[in-house]
Amino acid sequence: MLAFAQKKSLPLGKTIPMNIEKDAVVGITYTLKEANSGDVVETVTEAQPFYFLFGFGNLLEEFEGNLQGKRSGDSFDFKLSPEQAYGPVDSTAIVDLPVSAFMIQGRFAEEYVKEGETIQMQDPDGNALPGKVLKRGLETVTIDFNHPMAGKHLHFAGTVVEVRSATEEELDHGHVHGPGGHHH
Repeated sequence: MLAFAQKKSLPLGKTIPMNIEKDAVVGITYTLKEANSGDVVETVTEAQPFYFLFGFGNLLEEFEGNLQGKRSGDSFDFKLSPEQAYGPVDSTAIVDLPVSAFMIQGRFAEEYVKEGETIQMQDPDGNALPGKVLKRGLETVTIDFNHPMAGKHLHFAGTVVEVRSATEEELDHGHVHGPGGHHH
């Protein structure tokens, strides 16, 4: 004799809570601090949560690992070492470039190339390569091409505000689409 399980229906407007797992769209709010100094680097609020497609390699692996299994309403609080985040500072990514590389119509582009500013450059293949201007000398400009968070210990604290299944279109494109569809 076969026994049949009775289906229970959910009240209208209710959904089954979903855990964060591969192919889920996740919305979070958070504060990112530099762990050693406590300086706030970034704050994401409920007014504009950060949404991402979980498990697609678009974010730091350790960041996603700390969120896996959580549900909407869960909080999180974790730290990442430089090795778990953007790596240590790589001294070979700090280079001296000739001043001639920063000339526009025969004159040095001083309005763009200022110490402390990040400028967009290109590698030999034409790929965008942001770099921070460290120093301008008479013949060279020292540029740091490390990620701005390289060498930093990061502290994330926040809340999961939404977890839902990704749409087929989101899975095909490898990223989240906003309300009403495609938002590139």
